[in-house]
Amino acid sequence: MSLSKSLVFASVLLAAGAQAQSVTTGTLVVVPAFGEVTRANDQATLMLAVEEQDKDKNVAASRVNAKMKQGTDIVKSSDASAKLKTYGYYTYPVYPEDNPQRPLAANVKRVPTAWRVGQMLEVQTTNLASLQKTAAAAQKVLQINGVQFGLSPALTRQLDEERIAATYRNLTERVASIARAMGKAPADAIVDTVDFEGSGNYAGEGAAAAPMAMKMSRAAPAQDMAEPSFEPGETTLNMRLVGKVKFR
Repeated sequence: MSLSKSLVFASVLLAAGAQAQSVTTGTLVVVPAFGEVTRANDQATLMLAVEEQDKDKNVAASRVNAKMKQGTDIVKSSDASAKLKTYGYYTYPVYPEDNPQRPLAANVKRVPTAWRVGQMLEVQTTNLASLQKTAAAAQKVLQINGVQFGLSPALTRQLDEERIAATYRNLTERVASIARAMGKAPADAIVDTVDFEGSGNYAGEGAAAAPMAMKMSRAAPAQDMAEPSFEPGETTLNMRLVGKVKFR
């Protein structure tokens, strides 16, 4: 190649480079980023319940009241650090099943054959080492209606810094990749705006446990009550970030 042709070719390359640089200079890029941290669950919510049925409404209610008090005392003595909350007290009549062969007349009032009374107890604790023992002791008078594991508020606050750092690190990595794809150096990127969790939604958090059907609870002898098996598992906290980046 002659010297004149080489000079022409070089000038073409320089012009193309200058044109590409002018195209990307001042470009505003919106970059989504994601971060997550995973930790073993350190908190449990144990749902206990009692239900009784009797022809006499007061008798059924009295048995429920006595069992709930006994169960509450058992939980308190087994786990002094647990937070307890009773709720869902209900009383409703039980009617005989309708006989399709002999339906009741429209003006005949249905008479209940019994009354069903129940109440629930929520036990929240971070004492997972004693959870199975506590549950087994409570099962002598109450039934387990469910157990849910998660992160305590204290641990969640502690992990928030790690979650933010992980999310911002993902942003810088993606910006660097975009800069290289545009023929720019990562140092040419200037972060203009950072919107942490603009949607206000944290995926996977705050999910409520599905309600479980209640069954009649029956006290069992202490020697027959084996401890239930629980596995706390782990929880992943997610965060989303949207950054606006300008290139020099």
